[in-house]
Amino acid sequence: MQNLRPAGSQKVEYMPQTTTNNPVIIWFRQDLRLADNPALHHALALGRPVICLYIRDEISPGIRPLGAAQKWWLHHSLTSLAADLSTLGGQLILLSGPASEVIMQLAEQTGAQTICWNRRYGEAEQAVDRQVKSDFPGTAKSYQAMLLHEPSQVRTGSDRPYKVYTPFWKKLSAGPPPRAPFPRPERIDCWSGDELAGDRLDDWQLLPKDPDWAQEIAATWRPGEAGAAVQVSQFTQKNIENYGSARDFPGPDMTARLSPHLRFGEVSPYKLWQASFPLGGATAAAARAGQSEAALQSRETWRKQLVWREFSYHLLQEWPHLDKENFSAKFDQFPWLEPGASLTAWQKGQTGYPIVDAGMRQLYQTGWMHNRVRMIVGSFLVKHLLIDWRAGEQWFWDTLVDGDPAINSSQWQWVAGCGADAAPYFRVFNPILQAQKFDPDGTYIYRFVPELAQLEAKYLAAPWQAPAEILDRAGVQLGTTYPNPIVDHQQARNRALDALHSLQAPNLEG
Repeated sequence: MQNLRPAGSQKVEYMPQTTTNNPVIIWFRQDLRLADNPALHHALALGRPVICLYIRDEISPGIRPLGAAQKWWLHHSLTSLAADLSTLGGQLILLSGPASEVIMQLAEQTGAQTICWNRRYGEAEQAVDRQVKSDFPGTAKSYQAMLLHEPSQVRTGSDRPYKVYTPFWKKLSAGPPPRAPFPRPERIDCWSGDELAGDRLDDWQLLPKDPDWAQEIAATWRPGEAGAAVQVSQFTQKNIENYGSARDFPGPDMTARLSPHLRFGEVSPYKLWQASFPLGGATAAAARAGQSEAALQSRETWRKQLVWREFSYHLLQEWPHLDKENFSAKFDQFPWLEPGASLTAWQKGQTGYPIVDAGMRQLYQTGWMHNRVRMIVGSFLVKHLLIDWRAGEQWFWDTLVDGDPAINSSQWQWVAGCGADAAPYFRVFNPILQAQKFDPDGTYIYRFVPELAQLEAKYLAAPWQAPAEILDRAGVQLGTTYPNPIVDHQQARNRALDALHSLQAPNLEG
């Protein structure tokens, strides 16, 4: 955009003239979609031409820059959104800088008197939104789109935020269902005033170069609203009825794989809630008829995952520093070890525990990791290696395409034992037993740890326990072709429990 003021310059005060051509600004953020987009829906209902805007703001105080994998996704998601808008007559304008200043200058140039957006829930993002509302000379309207329930509306009987998931779920499931999704617009009347000189997406340099480490990520994912729709259809038609029994097994991977689409708002939680069961009334009753109890329970289990996402955002609203501060203050005294080589081995998938290494390699190669394995590798880092959970949270933030400001930090704190609803916080996942239980035939480990491709499945969980002749036959040389375990499980578990005892926490068990 032309003539942008530098950051920190004096605010421009102006009173735009009202005409029939005054446009409405639609500010896209974590809602990169056209269907069920309340801000877009209500802006178009005003009957004025619109300016579709996305701002890259990593300058405003407290805004956390996206991780590298998220930047890759954002590039392709914005490309998809721009193409979708173009088919309906719209245009996506890309601008960068402090959001309030960018919007004020855009309003000054175009005479816009209304701006619409969907709400965000991070502390820094909300501060930016309040600043925009304060500075904007016209009307700023915000809408609920990212969550099924506003945090301010879901409280305990004593008007406190929930800290435990189960009563949170019961509260929501006993209440009225979420609204129906808004329809996708059929046409967008784009503002036709002065030409707006936006940024070129390529100039943002969101994609990796030299080397391009995202090739397998690109082969795995299809960012954008259309890609999300395909994934929703595949999941709800093929896997949702087996989700409850199959979701913990990473080999066949019958999970929804919708988390990055949700993270960037390419599909709304309202659409997913509706897709899991039809809306209420006779339609829902007919849909339930003839389905097994297991199938119905699987659908409800999927809905509980959507509500777990809600729970994470409600926590973030009340405790905005979840990515930096222990939810449980007693963990401020936890005796973390210096990370050093152990952290590097974990990041590279070279711990000597195949289920851990498979997960970390899946993460780096595809930008995603199966949820059961996320718990295993997270527990290994903080309990077996005694490395601060914040190191893991930061690594996930940089490497996950679904790196989410609420879910990433709340899940890491849960695994570490210092988060909300983390009981029993002294739980130490046994990576050997976890592999034997959830990857019994080795499908997952074989896929991501090819060094063990010839090793019999019954030895995959703990290769060092295999007889020497079995290892020789499989071409496995521990310490050479595949690492020895960097810690002994039982010793590491005892060390973790001793560290937890040092906090003088009650009710610790072995």
